[in-house]
Amino acid sequence: MREYIKNQIKQSFETKQAIYESENLLAKIEEVAKRCVALYKTGRKTILAGNGGSAADAQHIAAELVGRYGFDRASLPSLALTTDTSNLTAIGNDYGYEFIFSRQLEGMGQEGDIFIGISTSGNSKNILNAFESAKKKGIYSVALCGRDGGEMAKMADIALVVPSDATPRIQESHILIGHILCDIIEQEIFGNGVS
Repeated sequence: MREYIKNQIKQSFETKQAIYESENLLAKIEEVAKRCVALYKTGRKTILAGNGGSAADAQHIAAELVGRYGFDRASLPSLALTTDTSNLTAIGNDYGYEFIFSRQLEGMGQEGDIFIGISTSGNSKNILNAFESAKKKGIYSVALCGRDGGEMAKMADIALVVPSDATPRIQESHILIGHILCDIIEQEIFGNGVS
């Protein structure tokens, strides 16, 4: 069992090493961070959504921005579309589960916001529909996915594709990328910036 545990940790290291060595992916993470900083300076917000573990990641990232990440500072507007059970169940019941995020984005998203859709496969229908809504409203869209990026990578303005086929490794890397974004945003707006 000890070797099995160590192998799980090793796989996580290897996935993160692949991200570390991908200049293309690092440049895209940097681009998303810069866009988030710019949007917060204009009074806009980030909006996130995902299913299952990705829903938890959406809520986690939004909470880091609204609350705090590394130090006390003013709150930043961030919304996870996964948290309002009345919206989720009403939209799911009346329109269908595939519209639970797109319908909310239509009502709460504004031009200049950023939508971050999270899916390990990149093919979640409700996230794909949210990308359609984002495009119609002039909302910049970010796909946070894995594997080959799926349909999300084709629809989003920018895709952060974790180089792995293993769902747990992709999810671990999504929260790492989310933390990096939160850290840069916080430092650039309220701290001494990053170099």
